Amino acid sequence: MTLRFGAFLPPFHSLGEDPTSAIWRDLDLIEWLDVLGLDEAWVGEHHSGGWSPISSPELILAAAAERTRRIRLGTGVVSLPYHHPLMVANRLVQLDHQSRGRIMLGMGAGVAPADAHMLGIAPSDQRRMMAESLEALVQLLHGTEPVTRKTDWFELRDARVHLRPYTRPCFDMVVASAGSERGMRLAGRYGLQSLTFAGRPGMVEPPLAQLWAAAEDEAQQHGQSIDRANWRVSICLHLADTREEAMDQVRAGMGRWFREYVRDTVGSEATLPEGREVETAVETHTAIIGTVDDAIEAIQRMLDQSGGFGTLLVNTQDWATREQTKYSYELLARYVAPHFNGALDSRKESQRWVAENRTTFSAQAKEAARAARR
Repeated sequence: MTLRFGAFLPPFHSLGEDPTSAIWRDLDLIEWLDVLGLDEAWVGEHHSGGWSPISSPELILAAAAERTRRIRLGTGVVSLPYHHPLMVANRLVQLDHQSRGRIMLGMGAGVAPADAHMLGIAPSDQRRMMAESLEALVQLLHGTEPVTRKTDWFELRDARVHLRPYTRPCFDMVVASAGSERGMRLAGRYGLQSLTFAGRPGMVEPPLAQLWAAAEDEAQQHGQSIDRANWRVSICLHLADTREEAMDQVRAGMGRWFREYVRDTVGSEATLPEGREVETAVETHTAIIGTVDDAIEAIQRMLDQSGGFGTLLVNTQDWATREQTKYSYELLARYVAPHFNGALDSRKESQRWVAENRTTFSAQAKEAARAARR
């Protein structure tokens, strides 16, 4: 199975940075990923906490579609309980046309309690609301009949999308899963694609193999089929020419992000020892920080432990400078991705063949030169 590569941008930015500049840098990074030939870029939705200024990933992706040529663009994610499902369907269908088929719909329940609080949504209702919305979206986007259904928070009466998706029969619908089997099981129930967070520094995640087994179990129970090639796995990653450089480049930013956002803003129970955040994340395999060789080894370990997946997404945190982040992605595209996607195979085979026959070819060239002098 060929492994694809891309980026997941929450995106988080320090409170000390101008938000307009931060949004511009997000777009600039997506444009750079397209230049490098990476496969996907995902942008999230947040409404509180200050660190993530993007409230509408669709607006960012529409701008990104105009700046790029081939990279696929995903909502990472639309928090379904915050939106009427018909509006979600119509916005994404329009974006699918504007991007000429490069859009993907990533869906989640919403992870920020403050967002839900402002909307008057009880955290205990979010998973149920997501499931209700997802079922409606599947009917609206994959079906052709009018949809009529009523819940305690939305109603559809003879609803349909009056514009069918540009992508036939529909763009990718992807269910996000963070720290539990719920999202994986929901993807399996409807035969949809999945996006899993494999490593979040300071947190203990379920084994990837366990999460996939849950999705397969749910799919089997509901007569659906799912494919590992459509499974996306996200982890924090930063590369440099040496391991020491990579760690030093993210040390201050990672420490600030963990203290000021994870701990002091959202009050997460995640734990990282102060001063050793980077080392601990690497040791616990919740982040890949180091060289190209370190990345190849870590990604291969993830593939082996999970049984395989189709796309690795770099959970892009604003830990290093803009130039260091872009160089990290360049190393990923030039040296890591080709190791897994087969781009090097034919060149290596050609080199091997020439090397094995170099004596014969050299003798033939010498004989041709002697014959030309006669």
